Amino acid sequence: MTAYLDSAATTRVDPRVAEVVLHWMTTEFGNAGSRTHDWGTRAKRAVQQAREQLAGQLNAGPPELVFTSGATESNNIALLGLAPYGEDQGRRHIISSTIEHKAVLEPLEHLASRGFEIDLISPGPSGRVSAEAVRDRLREDTLLVSLMHVNNETGVIQPVAELAEHLRDTPTYLHVDAAQGFGKLTQDLTAPIDLISVSGHKVGAPKGVGTLLIRRRGRDTLPLTPLMYGGGQERKLRPGTLPVPLIAGLAKAAEIFENEHQQWWERAAAFRARLVEGLGKTQVQFNGDQEHVVPHILNLSFEGVDAEALIVRLKELVGIATGSACTSASYTPSHVLRSMGLPDDIASNGLRLSWFPDQVEGLDVNELVSEISDFQREASYFA
Repeated sequence: MTAYLDSAATTRVDPRVAEVVLHWMTTEFGNAGSRTHDWGTRAKRAVQQAREQLAGQLNAGPPELVFTSGATESNNIALLGLAPYGEDQGRRHIISSTIEHKAVLEPLEHLASRGFEIDLISPGPSGRVSAEAVRDRLREDTLLVSLMHVNNETGVIQPVAELAEHLRDTPTYLHVDAAQGFGKLTQDLTAPIDLISVSGHKVGAPKGVGTLLIRRRGRDTLPLTPLMYGGGQERKLRPGTLPVPLIAGLAKAAEIFENEHQQWWERAAAFRARLVEGLGKTQVQFNGDQEHVVPHILNLSFEGVDAEALIVRLKELVGIATGSACTSASYTPSHVLRSMGLPDDIASNGLRLSWFPDQVEGLDVNELVSEISDFQREASYFA
């Protein structure tokens, strides 16, 4: 059976989560906005319990959590929703990085067209943005710093907790895209980060649900303007009928990760060690800081090997990707690897291996390494 090595793109819904989702789809199917009967009351209670649980894991209050369709929507609400306040206050400077997901970079491009100054920092070969570099760019008119928690292509962990401590007593807000970090490094997210975007399908929950944490500063609520209108749900920031089954599923997935985190981390790290040891027998380059990295994402390049051709060669053995699923239709070099200063031939042929332990239990690492070695020899012969 083919092993799934693309968990950074999406994960299998945990069967325990699926059971909860199905319950709230079929047995308990009420609308959380219905106030005149028990079905609605029970649905509303389920949403509130999910909100309390998720907020607790992020060291926040339940009212600070808004349910969304995922990290992309959360990012847009955070970045575009804060813009009117910045315009009113004459604070149009935003600091971010060149390695952000397109769900951050494209809203920032839109803001640039509206007169905002977008200051993007490159991470260098390590793939890790320096907290000092961010601090050095701060100005009196800096409205926001937006920095991802874990890079979706390299798995490199960014210093978001350190930045949160530095910015907490300044007028500059901090937004963190935590799509890849929530569940795996949730402790980092309990720092005083103003805005946190979370996606459910990266942690065994269904696609189509996520959250935006909007942390209060003392008594002050962050001045976000809604992007959509049409109801009073979710503090009027995200109108529409709440997807109770998805919300309950997200809460269940987060609960499972919280309870089983240590075991998951150790198993993911053990597989990584076997993989790195085996791949060390090939002509391989590991991309990004291998010390500050989550255990389930590995980015690499093979000298003289076309990544797309290698993926086809290995498709009966493993399912892998060249990078973000959101940009996989493009054959241009990875913007993340290029931002790290890697040459185009390496950036164009980077591979991302990402896994959940239960999806790779049957994979023979030696067989995988043997196939890659054979492919390298063939590629060098025909070069």
